[in-house]
Amino acid sequence: MVTTLNKADLDLCYMSATDVLAKFRARSLSPVEYLDNLIARTEEVEPRINAFTATHFDKAMVQAKSAEARYAKGTGDLRPLEGLPVAIKDEVDLTGEIVTQGSLYYKDEVATETHFAAQRLFDAGAFYHAQTTTPEFCCAGVTDSRIHGTTRTPWGLDYTCGGSSGGSGASLAAGSTPLATGSDIGGSIRIPAACCGVVGYKPPYGRNPDNTAFAYDMYAVVGPMGRTVEDVALMQNIMCGPHPLDNASIRPKYELPLTHKGLKGLKIAWSMDLNFFEIDDHVRTNTLRTLDILKDLGAELVEVDLSWTARAERAVEVYLDHLFGGYMASVVETDPSLASPWAAYCVKANQNTSSTEFYDAYEAQMEMGRAFGIVLEDCYAFICPTLGHHEIPADQNPADRLAINGKAVNPMYGWTLCHPFNMLGRCPVLSVPSGIGGNGLPTSVQIVARHLDDARVFRVGQALQQANPLLTTINNRPKL
Repeated sequence: MVTTLNKADLDLCYMSATDVLAKFRARSLSPVEYLDNLIARTEEVEPRINAFTATHFDKAMVQAKSAEARYAKGTGDLRPLEGLPVAIKDEVDLTGEIVTQGSLYYKDEVATETHFAAQRLFDAGAFYHAQTTTPEFCCAGVTDSRIHGTTRTPWGLDYTCGGSSGGSGASLAAGSTPLATGSDIGGSIRIPAACCGVVGYKPPYGRNPDNTAFAYDMYAVVGPMGRTVEDVALMQNIMCGPHPLDNASIRPKYELPLTHKGLKGLKIAWSMDLNFFEIDDHVRTNTLRTLDILKDLGAELVEVDLSWTARAERAVEVYLDHLFGGYMASVVETDPSLASPWAAYCVKANQNTSSTEFYDAYEAQMEMGRAFGIVLEDCYAFICPTLGHHEIPADQNPADRLAINGKAVNPMYGWTLCHPFNMLGRCPVLSVPSGIGGNGLPTSVQIVARHLDDARVFRVGQALQQANPLLTTINNRPKL
């Protein structure tokens, strides 16, 4: 068993992955020392946040020692992520590991293949030290399952860390990992990034390879999560690119620049509510403050009316209920007694969809895409909140009433502004913190750019981060 420190060095635990790697290369920090601190931090926070389904510290320490030896040789053959631990979502295949997808149905399911994008991280010198929690089948915006229990945001333990990549977001915010993987079919990277005050990237569909059937669903992507925009860009550059076994992956490989020019003179569109979402005062205040920062940075802001309606919410609901819900139904029907409330909710919803409604979702996507395309033909990027409301109970149940500004909203989709951009699958979307609300919970904005123009969202995100740092500042870390 790995021996850990008595107490973690929080400055090390919250250091950016980019800075950690620089210290490794300068030999002022060892991969073993760094991993020891992450293990100590995990032991401190896990009983309260429950971000990990499994830890692999012994395996990780072997790899940390190997990386330490590579750095000591100083031979110049070091890989980009040499010696860096990465937390892997418990949906992502890892050869020889149990991958439960948050479900009792898969409690003994051992992966026989490593996910293509994850393998690229490992080939670049990273290794996994933990797997992160997700709701059953990754089907909800909260991370609560019968097999692994409830995961909480480190910013307020009564509230959700988001979902479905909830454990990834929570562990980043708690300082128990420098990087984490996520996946996103209706907001599952951006929702936890917003709930946990970290950075999450939904790449354009096909940018990152997938080894599952969902590689062929334009809503679904795998992507990186981190505490800084630079870390997420670093991770994305390694995960992305065509793969010979994924026919949906895009050629050629797209390299993000790691530094960008400022925003002076750029026209940036924005909307507070996409025309049909409720936005609470905490989110509204911090979104307006973010817009002021953009103005101060020299951007020209243009409020736009996309003419979107609640039809978009119904369209994505039908689409996901029809396909994703159908997949869940095929599993749940083998033994309904094992299903979580969220999985049962999705299976029931699947029974209420039709092929006609499913086609109508495509019609809605077309109309939304045209309206958005007009805006982004004229503007460099688009900004809106990631979530309209953050006070979502950690153990939220689909039967529980959810209200924003006193108005009842859909418990699955009504509090997140993410899914419209899954409908526009080729658009890159970066979620970055916008501040801390008066309720003590972080808030976030989404930066969206025209299809396949990833660098634009990182340029805006980097500028916002430099002007408004969150987890990089000691006073702004969650008080766990």
